[in-house]
Amino acid sequence: MQQTTAVGGAGARNASPPKHPRRRGARYAAPDANGDFVVGLLVPINGTAGIWGPSSIACAQLAQAEINASGGLLERQVRLRVIDSSDEALDVGSVTADLMHSGAIDAIVGMHTSQVRQRVLRDVARQIPYVYTPLYEGGESTPGVFAIGETPEQQLRPAIDYLIERYRARRWMFIGHDYVWPRVSHRLAARYVSDRGGQLLADRYLPFGMEDYAELLDEIARLKPHAILLSLVGQDAVHFNRDFGSSGLSRDVFRLSCAIEENGLLAIGADNTEGLFVSSGYFASLASDANMAFKERYYNHFGQRAPTLNALGQSTYEGVHFMAALAKRAADDDAQLLGQLPSPLTFKSVRGIRYLGNERCSHPVYLAEAGGHLFQQPLAL
Repeated sequence: MQQTTAVGGAGARNASPPKHPRRRGARYAAPDANGDFVVGLLVPINGTAGIWGPSSIACAQLAQAEINASGGLLERQVRLRVIDSSDEALDVGSVTADLMHSGAIDAIVGMHTSQVRQRVLRDVARQIPYVYTPLYEGGESTPGVFAIGETPEQQLRPAIDYLIERYRARRWMFIGHDYVWPRVSHRLAARYVSDRGGQLLADRYLPFGMEDYAELLDEIARLKPHAILLSLVGQDAVHFNRDFGSSGLSRDVFRLSCAIEENGLLAIGADNTEGLFVSSGYFASLASDANMAFKERYYNHFGQRAPTLNALGQSTYEGVHFMAALAKRAADDDAQLLGQLPSPLTFKSVRGIRYLGNERCSHPVYLAEAGGHLFQQPLAL
């Protein structure tokens, strides 16, 4: 069985950085007590985004198993150390820094919100490589941070274009959580809507953990938008969409999300998904050869009761493989681990990502409409 340990949450103590931190090349000087290459896997396991945790951990474990089965990484076995990166885990940065400075982790693979990424970077930036895997707002340029997820230009613009062209959805309302990803995405989306002759009626930002959407639903009914861009995440997206569906507004208003995945769709419920579209670089239902082979490996490894596959979870599979490819290329060169790559990095990718840099990372993107508790056949955008 693959080794995976967990750490994090409230109560972790802050540790002062050593005066002479160890050199971190591809072999990272002294390995841990077991001689393993330890990846700090930052995923939410509690709170609003905790719904993403099980599939994210499972997909990372599959990548770990594949790397170890092929001889490991730089003659070392890969081990995952799970760190709770829930938005509610305010000490995630200090917890990760403690592990880094003590030599307990060699690298980071993170699948969490952008506000958590910013929180972690305050403590660990420019010290060990950090692969950030989910969709995000773009613009990450911190040395040593490798963002492999979709950006609004890739993910939102073509989806908005499609809904305006196909369904004449010209009147829009934006609703998102109050942090960097929704705010930047909405600013860009407003331009995309305007470029196609559309109109933004309202832009609303909500706190995490909001439970009563009655006032917001009343505003939607009053403004009568054709479509809503939803930048809510995790359990909050589930609660909003349940209330939206039961309100009857779905008969007249489309919803577009970039962050609702198969787990969220199941939790929302089949009666509440009419008119819900999702733009994403991955859906479990994709019929590509790469995805069919990935699913076969996944279910052979974990069994048919494995966590539901989805875009956010699958991204950690690619993140762990990206980290392995990065370390192999870098050999003992710190500059390549923490700086810009001189040429495209080839790694094992289900989505077919081509990585040349954070602002030069190409993805296929698909748009799928929810049909009950499943996504219908995704359309390539």
